[in-house]
Amino acid sequence: MARRAYHKAIEKLENDLIEMSKRASTAITESIDALKNNDIKKAKEIIKNDAIINKTRFDIEEECIHLIATQQPMAVDLRIITSIINITTELERIADHAEGIAKICVMINGRPLIKPLVDIPLMGKKGISMLERVMVAFTKRDADSARAICAEDDDVDEIYERVYKELLHLMIEDPDRIEGGTYLTWASHNLERIADRVTNIAERVVYMATGKMDEMNVSSY
Repeated sequence: MARRAYHKAIEKLENDLIEMSKRASTAITESIDALKNNDIKKAKEIIKNDAIINKTRFDIEEECIHLIATQQPMAVDLRIITSIINITTELERIADHAEGIAKICVMINGRPLIKPLVDIPLMGKKGISMLERVMVAFTKRDADSARAICAEDDDVDEIYERVYKELLHLMIEDPDRIEGGTYLTWASHNLERIADRVTNIAERVVYMATGKMDEMNVSSY
């Protein structure tokens, strides 16, 4: 009976984690839309809703600690619980990056963007795709898929470097664009960091599945 209750508790934690990842994914999509459309009302809503994701993180962590204290899990079970703790932290930080983009939208305060957004939404789509697929790998304990997702971080880094160089060129060309260019640079950096967070989650999935802790796809800069 105790073992059955333990497995149900783990199943609930995993379901809560999946739900948290969906909220983070939605926050990314909505923050980019808010930035693109100068939607300050939506941006403020995203900022407010970040508290829900924060609370979910703390609730999951508390339940994990409770299970460790009461069930004293060993080997694979302990790997699962500690990985859940780490993954929920990464998801909370992913949501923080989305919140950061929403805050940038608020700072822009309805002023026209210095250029149409093309690569920034592309970075968002890639990050969301990586996040959704890494959570599938998590539920399936699929180390191979997790490793492949880590490699995709390079694609996001390349787009970020392209965005950074383009914005820098625009700011050098016209000093009046410096403030607006800085805001968009911050936004793109948040999206680059989201892909890094997904890579961290993928590393935990590999650890859960194999018992080996490896740092994957280490950036060269």
